[in-house]
Amino acid sequence: MSTTAAVSRSGRPARAFGSLAGNRALLRVLAAYLMFTLTEYAVWIAMLVFAYGRGGTATAGLVAVAQLIPAAVVAPMVAAVADRRSPAALLAGGYLVQAAAMAATAAAVGAGTPLAAYAGAVVAATAVTTTRPAQSALIPSVAATPDQLTAANVVAGWVEAAGVAAAGLLAGVLISLAGVGSVFAVCAGLGLLAALLVAGLRTPPLAADADAGADAAGVAEGLRLAVRQPRLRLMLALLTADAVVIGALDLLIVILAIAVLGRQPGWAGYLQFAFGIGALLAVAGAGHSLLAVATRTLLQRSVPPHLIGRIFGVLEGLTMAGLALGALLVPALVHLGGSRLAVLGVAAVLPLAAVAGGRAVFRLDGGTAVPVVEIALLRSLPLFAELPAPAIEGLAASLRPVQLGAGAVLIRQGDPGDAYFAIAAGELDAEQDGRFLGRYGRGEGVGEIALLRAVPRTATVTARTAATVYRLDRDLFLTAVLGHAPTRRHADRIATERLATP
Repeated sequence: MSTTAAVSRSGRPARAFGSLAGNRALLRVLAAYLMFTLTEYAVWIAMLVFAYGRGGTATAGLVAVAQLIPAAVVAPMVAAVADRRSPAALLAGGYLVQAAAMAATAAAVGAGTPLAAYAGAVVAATAVTTTRPAQSALIPSVAATPDQLTAANVVAGWVEAAGVAAAGLLAGVLISLAGVGSVFAVCAGLGLLAALLVAGLRTPPLAADADAGADAAGVAEGLRLAVRQPRLRLMLALLTADAVVIGALDLLIVILAIAVLGRQPGWAGYLQFAFGIGALLAVAGAGHSLLAVATRTLLQRSVPPHLIGRIFGVLEGLTMAGLALGALLVPALVHLGGSRLAVLGVAAVLPLAAVAGGRAVFRLDGGTAVPVVEIALLRSLPLFAELPAPAIEGLAASLRPVQLGAGAVLIRQGDPGDAYFAIAAGELDAEQDGRFLGRYGRGEGVGEIALLRAVPRTATVTARTAATVYRLDRDLFLTAVLGHAPTRRHADRIATERLATP
């Protein structure tokens, strides 16, 4: 199988979804996200029920706002860490803090100290803001192809929809059987499990050290980007409007269950379960899921990679502010016209946002996509780690995917050197004159010796398993490597070490 014949566009949906099964890192991230979704929505409903039982609609709304305002302020600042440090470490740390705060809330509820319970819920809600920015920066770093990135985001949307439904059912059953405190206790255990799932992942930051700045400067850069780009502004506005609706619906569910239907508090969870099933099957809920998946994927492909964490931090802050606004909107509408006006008012939010966006809503996917998966791959290669961001982005745009079946020959000893190959998935074996030289996988590359030394290929490289690699043509490789002194020295060192391998 020749290299040229192996080049493909790697774009079929079935292949993209199927490839997720072979990406253990992505599966761990998605499994942890399911645990997170269960805890986020279950404890949110439980706290609203807890607050409503102590003061009605107004108290529940104020407690919701008390949780969300600190989260909205902290989110952009915390999320900047996802660009400058390993997003996997931030994700695991956020899950651990959430688990600890939920455990503390469970203890406070059991002890009958509402203020302490509210304080624990505030800490948990603030820690929640680390999850989506860190995950949005992490997924491109462990995805092998752009289609796999899209598939992972779609599956994350399904996971969230299923998690909302399961969280409602979980909260309803636990509240009915053992009270509100049991929800926080069980969710603390799930949060710990989520932390364990992602704790072992190791990924480099999408921003190089040279791109790193103070947290405040990084947040300001993300805000400036959001303000400057109309397309980005619109996506953030739509997601914020969606958050207003969700924040309002969460409180409406509690009111409908207890005040309108006259049911026990556990029914708030059952109604949340019904909404979650809607996110899987019905038109309204499916619309929410589609909006979230489409806009988040567009954001990942539209934002400079070294700013992904910061932009998603801005989004997380806006989302928390939107949830708070929704929680305040419901008591106001109930006061003005009862539950019916509240439902109608909430239903009008997203249509009004879409109308305000005008024709631009239909052109959201018209911009040039940033090759975020390819950039993350190059950033993970020691050879390119010191290249500045503009050079990395230029190279990433020139990469071409190559799909290899097990046993396919990528490089043949003695052939002219015409390209370098970065390995995104799978394993490749190198042999010289029939002698095994080494095995290479994701985060490594092959083919640089012939390019740097201007000699024929020194080894044959064969796919040990099905593999995805990215091809970088000779001239582009040499221009990037030879034009940057630290990278050139690193490349010479790698080539010398490989040539010296017995």
